[in-house]
Amino acid sequence: MPKIIDYYVSLNSPWTHLGAARLEQMAARHGAVIRIFPVDFGTIFAGSGGLPLPKRSPQRQAYRMMELRRWRDRLGIPIQLQPAFFPAREPLPAQLVIAVRETLGQAPALALAHAILKALWQEERDTGEASVLAELATGLGLDAASLLALAEEPRWAERRAADSAEALSRGVFGAPSYVLGDEIFWGQDRLDFLDAALAR
Repeated sequence: MPKIIDYYVSLNSPWTHLGAARLEQMAARHGAVIRIFPVDFGTIFAGSGGLPLPKRSPQRQAYRMMELRRWRDRLGIPIQLQPAFFPAREPLPAQLVIAVRETLGQAPALALAHAILKALWQEERDTGEASVLAELATGLGLDAASLLALAEEPRWAERRAADSAEALSRGVFGAPSYVLGDEIFWGQDRLDFLDAALAR
């Protein structure tokens, strides 16, 4: 039976984007399955004592920018530090990823989520817009029109709320979080620890 990584993401998170390719490579190397959950971190912060970015202290916001520069340079991923459309409206893209996950499977949902993150952080596209999401879905060979219509159904917002509550109950408090069994690995800078755990 393959090992399962439960992957809790924000589709607005640069840290999720910075770890995306490495996570996929790691899972492939270990024969692990990734299950993606684009949860609502507003709900999770409210239940875990976290603060959304605009409410964090100036010191924390300044340090975040320093770290983004460091990791951009370390990884060679050309992210925009202050992308034009950040934060993007997240409900529609999240519901689209969930709809793909539940109807087509984990692999296309993961590919779509990572395409959304790249569009926001590298290409400066407005990923809250249906037209942008349609182009990204089409680029992956998906039926964009039918999937966007599907994503508008209330059941996916309800599923996202349920996934968010489950994440909180499991101890998730930040994005990205990779959960392997009972172990949580918070942040793309903890991928080495996840790699070691998968190897055990």
